[in-house]
Amino acid sequence: MTSRIRRRLLGSALALPFVARPAFGQSAPLTPSCGKDTPRQTEGPFYTPMTPERASLLEQGFPRDARFVLSGAVLSETCKPLAGALLDFWHADEKGEYDNNGFRYRGHQRADAQGRYRLETIVPGLYPGRTRHFHVKVQAPGGGRVLTTQLYFPGEPANRRDGIYRPDLEVKIGKPGAGSFDFVVMA
Repeated sequence: MTSRIRRRLLGSALALPFVARPAFGQSAPLTPSCGKDTPRQTEGPFYTPMTPERASLLEQGFPRDARFVLSGAVLSETCKPLAGALLDFWHADEKGEYDNNGFRYRGHQRADAQGRYRLETIVPGLYPGRTRHFHVKVQAPGGGRVLTTQLYFPGEPANRRDGIYRPDLEVKIGKPGAGSFDFVVMA
């Protein structure tokens, strides 16, 4: 075959649509994936177990202008809502201090039948070396591995100098004083 014919055949083959097929012995996924699990991060030095069950962490006398509602869903790796998933939240107060003797700005809740959660709280204050953030532990119903991570606020100036901050863990801000984040965990 001449090189001109080879080039024409190769050009024709490249113009055909490419259909990806699973490798021999593998099957194509049956359901779409939600992607990777939510990234893990350190729980930090201020975690306290056995928090009270509550969907509102608002405390008496909280700063009204700092009120924040965080909502979202807990999903499996195959995008299925995880009804009854456990979410345990904690964060600093408006001055950047953690309550290490009680449960101020600490609490846990269960996701509803659609895997949704809603937390009323405040925007945490800054403390030295860190940007504003929420701590959270999430566990699928029935037990299993606990996801420990932190959530951040977009556009926060302190994000740039916080060595732990990750942009893929930013809360999506909706209307003022509200944001959302969906967790993907191993079920």
